[in-house]
Amino acid sequence: MAGRAVGPRGLVCAVASAGIVLTPVVTPVLAPVFVPVLVPALAVADDGGGPSAQQLAQEAKKNLLDAKSVRLKLTDRGAATAASRTQPVFMDLALDRDGNCAGTMRMAAKGGSVELIKRGDQVWMKPDTAFWKAQVPGSQGAAVAELFKNRYIHGSTKDALLKGLADTCDLSAFQKQVDTGSSSHDKTLKKGAETTVDGTKVVPLKGTEGGRQSVLYVTSKPPHLLVRAAQRGGGTDMTLGFSDYGKPVPSKTPPASQSVDIGKFQQELQNT
Repeated sequence: MAGRAVGPRGLVCAVASAGIVLTPVVTPVLAPVFVPVLVPALAVADDGGGPSAQQLAQEAKKNLLDAKSVRLKLTDRGAATAASRTQPVFMDLALDRDGNCAGTMRMAAKGGSVELIKRGDQVWMKPDTAFWKAQVPGSQGAAVAELFKNRYIHGSTKDALLKGLADTCDLSAFQKQVDTGSSSHDKTLKKGAETTVDGTKVVPLKGTEGGRQSVLYVTSKPPHLLVRAAQRGGGTDMTLGFSDYGKPVPSKTPPASQSVDIGKFQQELQNT
């Protein structure tokens, strides 16, 4: 069996690798890059009537902060991210204020992908073969990938290896950073011509700061919702989509037959 070649210590180290990679990537990616964009200190109305850029930005921010759940789609084409195996180039994650989430993320540099589910304090994650090979060196990567093939690693946020995912999946934590975020520079947002994003009519709000160009796409009709935020320049090329405001996070969780309990590996390590 492939798992025998790895041994209990190798298995635990492999699980630790997955937890270490996944824990820091989501909230740090979502919040700091876009907080300065989502908290405009100054905005001016463009000609053409209707709500000013400031009014649109403020209402979009309020609706984001009031949302009980939302779906986020991140695409990162930045040069630094593309060269890393520990940062996602794509993420599709539904999350809510209760800390539930469900989605997937794909790592850069052929680092594989991971399916992530969190319900209450229970966490399931299913890395693919490429992820394990990228995170676990040598032949152990292939062995661990075979052992965990088509199975989820299941544990609790009380587990040391998974506790960081509690904040990762908490919409409230993201909203708090958006609400309290600030920038050292005033920003001026300018309304652009109405366009469409995924079939929805939106008004782009454009601004520049620190050599980076930012655009917020806010729905033309009320309630004014942020549907996309983009930032480019200075090595950054990132887009974050917002959808499914108020839609419940999928509640289905993997059955025990498709899961591997992380605690069993920890216990086996202690007994060796």
